[in-house]
Amino acid sequence: MNASNENQSKTQYVESIFRKKLIFLKKRIWIYLFGGMLFAVLGFLYAQFQTAQYKSKLTFALDDGSNTETTLNSLASQFGLSGGTNVNVFGGDNIIEIVRSRRMVERVLLSVDTINNKPITLIENYMNVKGREHFHRKVANIHFPAFQNREKFTYIQDSVLRLIYTEMVEDNIKVEKPDRKYNIYEINIKSPNEHLSKILTDRLIAETNVFYIELKTKKAKLTLEALENRIAAVKDGLYSSISSRAEIKDANINPVFEYSQVPILKQHTNIELYRNAYSEMYKNLEIARFQYLINTPLLQIIDFADYPMERVKMSRLKAAIVFSFLFIFVLTVILLIMEQNSNYTKKDVASS
Repeated sequence: MNASNENQSKTQYVESIFRKKLIFLKKRIWIYLFGGMLFAVLGFLYAQFQTAQYKSKLTFALDDGSNTETTLNSLASQFGLSGGTNVNVFGGDNIIEIVRSRRMVERVLLSVDTINNKPITLIENYMNVKGREHFHRKVANIHFPAFQNREKFTYIQDSVLRLIYTEMVEDNIKVEKPDRKYNIYEINIKSPNEHLSKILTDRLIAETNVFYIELKTKKAKLTLEALENRIAAVKDGLYSSISSRAEIKDANINPVFEYSQVPILKQHTNIELYRNAYSEMYKNLEIARFQYLINTPLLQIIDFADYPMERVKMSRLKAAIVFSFLFIFVLTVILLIMEQNSNYTKKDVASS
């Protein structure tokens, strides 16, 4: 019974505090009305003069070779070969980080487009459509001429390039995997210009595809090239030994002594060694070819970034409502804090 009365008294105390706070806020309703209207107008003007963004959308499927490894190894075993194992270090969702990497984005930004029959780098075009006033005064005066050697960039050019890369990755480039069950990825890029959004997207996926294939197949390609060069040398040695044996036989048609057969036997031994080496190396070459096929990824575009693109801009009504609610929330917190501090001050004065 005492516990029930205690809980009831706590509930009444909380309700009393809540009513006092509500009465305190109601007395200042005029601040809410005036400030809410003012911030609604500010939100309306913000949306009115906000620069519209155009968002591209490109989807692609990725087969990184992991699914074909078992099939190819099974096929290789039918010929008495072993395909080995393929450790997929750069597979799966790593493609997301590769697309967003500084290397890929900077390559695209420094690539050249043609605007009004004049070559211009994409970073220069981005700064123009974004508005030079958007950047710091010192940054706004920096330019990136078409076909300028990357190694001859000044320190300030490198700094601006890094600044814009960071802005692009944080605000304008979004790479995601919509469904975790499928190897289908989506790239979204925003910019104030529809053409710029498209060309940024197309070139980013193209650069990523080239780099990803090179990255995945580099080791297998080096192995394959080394084996091809070595097997060509062994083949030349085999043909040379066969020719040498024939020449020695022709020179000794009627040999009198057994010693004259030694050069022929040596060449015969060389032929057998070269033949066995060639046979084993050819098997290894087939394994290397299988491994190269396994490591070659397939990046297939499903939906291109085509026109028209989604126009991203906050509506004026939505902006007015959002600004008003933000003002009301912030004002309520400030008033409650002021009221609480005022109560503490009164208690301190009363106690003294």
